[in-house]
Amino acid sequence: METRELAYFAAVAEELHFGRAAARLGMAQPPLSRAIQKLERRLGVRLFERSSRGVSLTPAGEVLAREAAKVLDAVAAATARTRRAGLAEPRLVVALKPGGDGGLLPDVLAAYRERPGAIGVELALCGVAERARLVRDGTADVAFLHSPYEDLTGFDSEPLRVEGSVAIMTAAHPLAGRTHLHLADLDADPTPRWPGAHPEVSDPAMLMQLVALGRLVVVAPESVRDQMRRDLACVPVLDAPPTTVVLAWPEGTRSRALAEFVHTATEVATRHSVPAQNTAPHASPALPASPAPGS
Repeated sequence: METRELAYFAAVAEELHFGRAAARLGMAQPPLSRAIQKLERRLGVRLFERSSRGVSLTPAGEVLAREAAKVLDAVAAATARTRRAGLAEPRLVVALKPGGDGGLLPDVLAAYRERPGAIGVELALCGVAERARLVRDGTADVAFLHSPYEDLTGFDSEPLRVEGSVAIMTAAHPLAGRTHLHLADLDADPTPRWPGAHPEVSDPAMLMQLVALGRLVVVAPESVRDQMRRDLACVPVLDAPPTTVVLAWPEGTRSRALAEFVHTATEVATRHSVPAQNTAPHASPALPASPAPGS
């Protein structure tokens, strides 16, 4: 199958309407219909059920829709990574949410600049849900993620720092003056808790605004204290699951610059004397000893 054919199929599978799919692709409907029929003949299965009531996917079509999405995403990511690697001055793009580096990033950047294989570093600051996506689609090379809360499927990763959790609440909250809390205390409190409440909100600034308004209590890694607003309070939650800050990058990456960055981050984490534990899928930061040049 050709990538073009998969793109045609994916458009029809998403629209479930040949006319709308053709308009989306910028082509006439008859050539699109012929391309889908040709693909069905080649595969020997029907991908769509066509009737007077409309178009629907067959079981075989549902399978191809899932697989085509993976292939098209991989092609787009490969294209993005290749173009960035070919720049006259390639840069290492690091995705993270504000405060999501466990307090390590300033020292990591300072130490990385001294490494022989270092290149320029660009920071992609984004929301909670965006970091892994930027690495998967080729926009970023590596991300600071948090295990076990984020899906590390398809990534190699290196744990850097294990943190306890704090509850972030408005300073006027009845629990704000406590020296510590348990999850049962938060369960008994009527204020909604994140993660859990407002799953559609991932922007840190928006979350903190909801906290400041008394609409939300956020449970987060303890390192967020360094970026906390003065009108909010942080109280340790003794029995909340620990969070492991990890560096994550696409499986099988061969990049000397990335290998140097991961090595630097692990060395900095060790110097901070915070024990790291293997709570996430792990691969040695020593990416292949002779990585492909130019990345």
